[in-house]
Order: sequence, then C-alpha cells, then structure tokens
Amino acid sequence: MINKCLTVLFISFFSLASLAESSSTICENYGPQTPRDLDNTSGINKLNFSLAPPSSEMNLCNIHFHKHAEHKAKDFAIYAGEGKEGIGGGYKCNISEQLSEKELQKPSGDICNGIEPGDTIEFHWVHSSCPVTPGSGLGSCLTENCANPDLRVETQVFTVVNDPKALDFNNFDYDGNIVDGYHQAKALPTNTGEPVEYTGSTTGPGYDDQKCSPLQVSWSVRPQCAKVDINSLAKWCENNAFEEVKAHGVRKLVTDPRLLSEIE
Repeated sequence: MINKCLTVLFISFFSLASLAESSSTICENYGPQTPRDLDNTSGINKLNFSLAPPSSEMNLCNIHFHKHAEHKAKDFAIYAGEGKEGIGGGYKCNISEQLSEKELQKPSGDICNGIEPGDTIEFHWVHSSCPVTPGSGLGSCLTENCANPDLRVETQVFTVVNDPKALDFNNFDYDGNIVDGYHQAKALPTNTGEPVEYTGSTTGPGYDDQKCSPLQVSWSVRPQCAKVDINSLAKWCENNAFEEVKAHGVRKLVTDPRLLSEIE
C-alpha cells in the first residue's frame, strides 16, 4: 500500500512538473502568433480580435520580403533547414526543385544582397487603418495619434527565376498609387489560390515561442507559389519607397495550439 501511494505521488508530481515546464516554454498572455501551417486550421488561443477591413479599405504602409517562406502550405512545404544562430530557415516552394537550367542561370551582379535563382521568398504588403503614407519599416504603419491601428498583411510566396516571362515584381509595387483615397499597390498577385485569412501577429527572427509579438495582425496568405523574375527584383531593390534592399530573416513556424487562432 505504501509503495502504491508513493507511486501515485511520484506520478502526480511528475505530471505537475511536466505541466509547469510546458507552460514555461511559451510566452503567456499574448494573442495568436504568426507564421503557421495554413493547412492546420486548429488553434486554442483565447485572445480574440476581429479581422481588419479589406486591404482596399486601408492604406498600404510597407512592402518587404523574407528569405524562404515563413508560412507553410502544401505548395511550399520543403523545409529549408535550421538557418543561422538558431533562427529557423523557413520553407521552399515545391516548384523550386523543378526549374530548368535557363531559369536557374545566375544574372551578373549581386541581387538584393544575395538572392539567387531558385530561392523562395515571401513578400508582405502591410496595410494600416491609420492615415499614413508608405515608408520604411513597420513604424510607417502608425502615427503618434494612431498608435494602435488595424493591420492587414497581404502575402505571396514566390520562386525566384531568371526568366523575363515570369512575373515582374514592379507590377506589384506602390509608385504613388492612390485608389479611392487609399495608398495601394498597383496590383496584388492573383491566380495563386483563395487567400487564407486568420488572426495572428507580426513575424521576423526577433520573435519565437518564448518572445511573442504583441501586435495584432489580420493575415491574407495565398496558398500557392508563383514565379517571379529575378531581374525585376533587382530593379525593385535598387529603388523603392520602402528603402528595402535585402531579404529579412524568418521566424520559426508556430505550432503550439496555445499560440494559434482557429482558422474559420
């Protein structure tokens, strides 16, 4: 009987210790986080907030891109490795392993500080409910009098190719375009699937499961890859309103359901 009681006490203690350890592995009292696997719709984060308005009813405030896809989906599911200094390397488009020699031919010169044909990149068009003008960094998405805006990020994952027949990224740039009083990109990618909408956060290598992003973001992520011409990327990195000259790092995929919202 004594041995049985000791066993029960040991199991109870072990269970409590495991629960405490599990709780300490994530940041607590934060809203749902990003990036995530788009094909996994489950999530139990209890901090709910409404989706932001459509991007057409908000001001474009920033455009930037990440080396490799931060998100994961059926079309970009090839793990890119651990990355550097513990920062996950994200995911690559499946089609990146099916490119021709011509598409993989390296152009002369350095493109966007190290982008090469065959790379996967994830572009973010960030939109704000604040009365802002597009500019450098996420600080351009808020003002002193509008410090807590609704944010929406339109997202497209690209495979970079050396092919003038591929998409020209400059068609998706800003260039002072204003529609119905809102700053807007000249166009957003189409024909890459219905965007998956969900509530999450900002991304980037500065955040992980222990250090969460406090900002609330509505995401619209297209689930299919598209090919973009590397020569058009070169022109964009050389001159854009956002002072973007290179790819940003990625945040490791968020998988803990306590840090994810439910995709409806």
